[in-house]
Amino acid sequence: MSFALLALVCLAGITGPLLALSHRWRLPVVVGELLAGIALGPMGVGRLNPTTPTFAFLANVGFALVMFVAGSHVPVGDRGLRRALPVGLCRAAVVGAVSVPVALAISTVFGTGHPALYAVLLSSSSAALVLPILDALQLEGTAILQLLPQVAIADAACIVALPLAIDPARAGRAAIGAVVVVVCAVALFAVLRETERRGWRGKLHRLSERRKFALELRISLALLFGLAAVAQTSQVSIMLAGFAFGLAVAAVGEPRRLARQLFAITEGFFGPLFFLWLGASLDLQALAQRPALIGLGLALGLGAGLCHLVNRLIGQPATLGALAAAQLGVPVAAATLGAQSHLLATGEPAALILGALVTIAVASVAAALTGRDPTAPANPADPAGPTPTPTHEPDPESP
Repeated sequence: MSFALLALVCLAGITGPLLALSHRWRLPVVVGELLAGIALGPMGVGRLNPTTPTFAFLANVGFALVMFVAGSHVPVGDRGLRRALPVGLCRAAVVGAVSVPVALAISTVFGTGHPALYAVLLSSSSAALVLPILDALQLEGTAILQLLPQVAIADAACIVALPLAIDPARAGRAAIGAVVVVVCAVALFAVLRETERRGWRGKLHRLSERRKFALELRISLALLFGLAAVAQTSQVSIMLAGFAFGLAVAAVGEPRRLARQLFAITEGFFGPLFFLWLGASLDLQALAQRPALIGLGLALGLGAGLCHLVNRLIGQPATLGALAAAQLGVPVAAATLGAQSHLLATGEPAALILGALVTIAVASVAAALTGRDPTAPANPADPAGPTPTPTHEPDPESP
């Protein structure tokens, strides 16, 4: 790596926001970043080499931060979700059950031998994608309220299950490592909650703001990277460490000032760098040489949409079911693990990303239809009350 390449990475990262400007298609920023990584990587002009140790390490830092931000978007501490939790849990379970035979069929047809991995992918949702869409559409009501825990549960459960599903031969060791990471994250949650209850976090915040120390960001990064070190030592993916710590922070209530700082460092540099690295790592040539992999990606994407539409039978609107099928974090994590550990066949990580892009396209159409549905906006008299949005607890000390 050099400063010239870092400048190129930063410039290429602007591709994502440029493609996401259109409100009509609602494309996530990461789509442009992945495309830029493909264009600059070995499949394109060859300016980015994903095997460079420094580049790969910085991408891992970005991976941990991206998963942390995804975890912090899950509305864990929102009391308004408690009434909707049973319905959301039921719907997530229904999707998971339906995904198993569909995953077996896809694995058999394409001969990949990864039914467990495909079942996790088909069951997953992305809180980081769905919650901002709902917030932008300003939708409220019982159906929306029930969708939130469904997405959050599916997102969290699939992140935990992915390391076990992608390498069944090491499932026992991976399960032990995952338990270690989760226990550490729970301990961090207890410590963070106690510091909040005693007012220590507020005092630290005021000192940091007065002296310009950015102590909250420094401490948060130290805890995140420490948990990532525990994950590496336990031989599990750092994605679980990032996501678990994000859930812990969300459960306590992330201060707005810290949210802005983490947003800046993640979305401004490390997040785009990670997605550029991932795009450069994808072997699209294998997709061209093996058209069956394109069919695999399409089958995974469309299969995820169909599995989530099953909830239409138990009362969920079809557009919201399709919206819940949007996935990003789990397929990206699976592609990353597959590229790093060579657990997937050549070109298969690219097929997983293609499947994720198909679900994003389906969710974009569903979001547009939901926004146009005159029955979708909330009725003020709706007994469920207003839909909670992924905002954080008020921080009176923040400017």
